[in-house]
Amino acid sequence: MEFSIPFTGRIALSMLLGALTVAAGIGLLSTSAYLIARAALHPSIAELQVAIVGVRFFGIARGVFRYLERLQTHDTAFRLLARLRVWFYEHLEPLAPARLLTKRIGDLLSRVVVDVETLQHFFVRVITPPGVAVAMIFAVTLFMSRFDLWLSAQLLFFLLLVGLAIPLLTNRLARPFGEREVELRSALNAALVDGVQGNADILAFEQGPSHLDFVSNLTTDIAGTRERNAWVAGFSIGLTGLATNLAVMATLLRAIPLVQFGMLEGYLLAVVVIATIASFEAVAPLPDAFQHLESSLTAARRFFEIVDAPPAVIDPKLHTPLPESTQIRAAKLAFRYADALPPALRKLDFDIAPGRILAVIGPSGSGKSSIAHLLLRFWDYSEGEIMLGGNDLRSYRLEDLRSLFSVISQDTYLFHGSIRDNLLYAKPDAEDAEIFAALEQAQLLTFVHTLPQALDTPIGERGLMLSGGERQRLAIARALLRDAPIWIADEPTANLDPLTEHEVMRSLIGLMRKRTSLLLTHRLIELETVDEILVLQEGRVVERGDHSLLLKAHGLYYRMWSHQRQADGMEIA
Repeated sequence: MEFSIPFTGRIALSMLLGALTVAAGIGLLSTSAYLIARAALHPSIAELQVAIVGVRFFGIARGVFRYLERLQTHDTAFRLLARLRVWFYEHLEPLAPARLLTKRIGDLLSRVVVDVETLQHFFVRVITPPGVAVAMIFAVTLFMSRFDLWLSAQLLFFLLLVGLAIPLLTNRLARPFGEREVELRSALNAALVDGVQGNADILAFEQGPSHLDFVSNLTTDIAGTRERNAWVAGFSIGLTGLATNLAVMATLLRAIPLVQFGMLEGYLLAVVVIATIASFEAVAPLPDAFQHLESSLTAARRFFEIVDAPPAVIDPKLHTPLPESTQIRAAKLAFRYADALPPALRKLDFDIAPGRILAVIGPSGSGKSSIAHLLLRFWDYSEGEIMLGGNDLRSYRLEDLRSLFSVISQDTYLFHGSIRDNLLYAKPDAEDAEIFAALEQAQLLTFVHTLPQALDTPIGERGLMLSGGERQRLAIARALLRDAPIWIADEPTANLDPLTEHEVMRSLIGLMRKRTSLLLTHRLIELETVDEILVLQEGRVVERGDHSLLLKAHGLYYRMWSHQRQADGMEIA
């Protein structure tokens, strides 16, 4: 995995420290056994000096190496996980919004938080222990072969039994539970996020008990899978203990005759038995590692399912510098969101020169917002062309292209923070004077001055501490502060009352006059002041012209205009 390459040295150091820890443990127990058994024969103290020093050395070394191993392993794991989250977001951002439309926010959150936490087991329990085990199995069997090859061979058999056979069995038993737990936790996170975000609607429709039951069932299922996983863990621990005891018995059965026939010193019997017991420290973590392997692999599959998805749009290999002119020209433009869906746009032609405003109106679903999506290259068109400054829109780098646009959307996202924080997303170095000017043009300055903390007033998640109209005007102020040469206003007066709607539109159109501007709306407000109007229906241009010409045509525009005036309680001229 490319993100882990910079950590190769750290991972190798973790394995080395782990091997030294196990080696020190084996050395401590073996030397202690030698010291006790040898001392029983009442030798001179000089003969025991090396063993005494060895016990002290291995005792201290084991503690030091264990501390360093834990520190290094977890430090590496946490650094890897931190890098992994950033790496995930770096790959996630280019996928938005086209590749993420079908994903639940809670599920994405689960992947970047819970699945990444699950991957911690992979780095701490799966990668390091096998490396340590391989090194120590080789070292221990080599050490045991100095006493007897058969002792070495049978120890190797039991080490492989505990280090390979039992882990594979554990993995097979735990596999369905590991996969299931990851999926259930993802579903639970998604349900909790849905419940928090949609809490008002859940309560309004009296679905609180139903949603609570759904969440409760998920938590019960998770508890059930964890209980089964615990059973597998207990089973593997029992098998490991059984295999260890069998290895000790086998060692005794082989070593005792060796002592009886003078092929092995009596005091070394304790050494080979204790060394046998101590050597299983190297392989004891492997059943647990293999048990967590499946949940880690499932989390990794879910993680890389997002990361490996190809973006809907990509930067050109050779990009064009940004143009001096911001004229936009579209010809025979066609687009659909998916092959199975009907076209969103069909053979559109339009031209927006700098300083001119093109209004695109039509019923909901007529394709208005799709034009904005294509101009911002959230999606790429399938037919036709869009030229910006005389060059193909797709010849510019995405970052450069989007720097030319300010967007006012009907569902602009407001972040949890203050009014100032949200405005500074548009221009991080903006002075207060610039912020106040933008708020005044958006008809929001008076409201801000009435707040106790003014610009530093928190607005809550998605700006829910503001009214719908206040949120929309804050979005307009943010676009004003960005001051880009091209403006796209997509339903800019959504959620505004009629009086404020007219005031904001008059102010907005005055500001749009200074730029290359596209107005997308179904509210026919102040449209007599725009330069050209396109009327869309089912992705097609059915009418084109200015306000007065379209009224005289008595087509769809006239019907929408008449219906709106009747709904607003106004007379039709």
